[in-house]
Amino acid sequence: MIYRIFRKELLDTLRDRRTLMTMVVIPILVFPITLNIFMEISSSFQESAGDKTMKIGIVGDNTRNYTKQLEAIPASVGPKTIEVFKDSLTLRKAIEKDQIQLGLIIPANEKQLVAQQQTIALNWLLDASEVGRSERAELYSSSLKANAEAKRLQALKLRPEQIRPVIINTINCASDKKMVGQLAGGFLPYIFIAFGFIGCMYPAIDLFTGEKERGTIETLLTVPVLRWKILFGKMMVVVSSGMLAASCALLGLFISIEFLDLADNQELLEVIHSILTPKFILSMLALLLPLVIFFAGLMIPIAIYAKSFKEAQSIITPLNIVVVLPAMVGFFPGITLDITTVFIPVVNVVLATKALIAGTLSLTYFLSVLGMMCTLATLAILVSQKQFGKETNLLL
Repeated sequence: MIYRIFRKELLDTLRDRRTLMTMVVIPILVFPITLNIFMEISSSFQESAGDKTMKIGIVGDNTRNYTKQLEAIPASVGPKTIEVFKDSLTLRKAIEKDQIQLGLIIPANEKQLVAQQQTIALNWLLDASEVGRSERAELYSSSLKANAEAKRLQALKLRPEQIRPVIINTINCASDKKMVGQLAGGFLPYIFIAFGFIGCMYPAIDLFTGEKERGTIETLLTVPVLRWKILFGKMMVVVSSGMLAASCALLGLFISIEFLDLADNQELLEVIHSILTPKFILSMLALLLPLVIFFAGLMIPIAIYAKSFKEAQSIITPLNIVVVLPAMVGFFPGITLDITTVFIPVVNVVLATKALIAGTLSLTYFLSVLGMMCTLATLAILVSQKQFGKETNLLL
């Protein structure tokens, strides 16, 4: 009987185009469209920043030493023009008006500092909010610094090795899989949890509040079927909708990775393929299933209590923010799955998924998170059953 109710309600849900868009179409398309737009915009910004002519203003270069050095920098770094300013105040105003993109201020006692073999402080003025300017200033600074060091070493009759007795190399012991897990581990659970919640929301409202508005809930309750079986049949549809939305989001991610132009980075592609294994997908879905049941258990009592579709939507929509916001903890570095976070709903699933992607999730923590979420899912089902058993909640 539970299966019959589930099949009937699922077919009715799938006939709703709005719900179908929320569960299937949007989750599948969101990753390919978002990633492709991001890659195109990022590439466009980088190309435009590299091809843009930088107007450089210089103050205090009386000997034209630095002007000549900047002019000698190859055009491959980026086109540039150089203009001399009388003072730094005028230069600053020109930068604020975007008449000049970069400004170089040379100290007035620069000649004296060179003679005394002292350190010369060169100051760059720029608008760091504009793309590409900080990077271009860094390239120019590296060239000026290299030239100054070469002249100083030549004057002192020294080789570079004589003043650099030690070279320190930093070797990253973390695997590529772990690095990708730390970077993407906060983003992916957030997306899956968000779509899992949204996938549950519309079916939950329609199957309970919608039944009350349409006046069909009374007829359904007269059927000689135990009330908890009706609840379970409907809840299975809500949970299936949430899991379908989250699974479609994962499918959309896989499609976007396969069709994204990563030919220049085969190592990254191999790492991603090594992560998206059947074992990883099954483990992630095992963590996601009790979480989605928990979401359904939160929404169904609200949908049962609400008098109208609009009222239910107005209550559950803010709940979306409350539930999904903890998923952002995955973006913060230094927060890991431990004896404390394993008992925090949503946060534990995010951190467990993050560790799962990085390949560092132990079986003990996996079972602890799974057990905690199954307990919460069971409590949510019991609350839903209690609310569904009240006549005052079901009858308008």
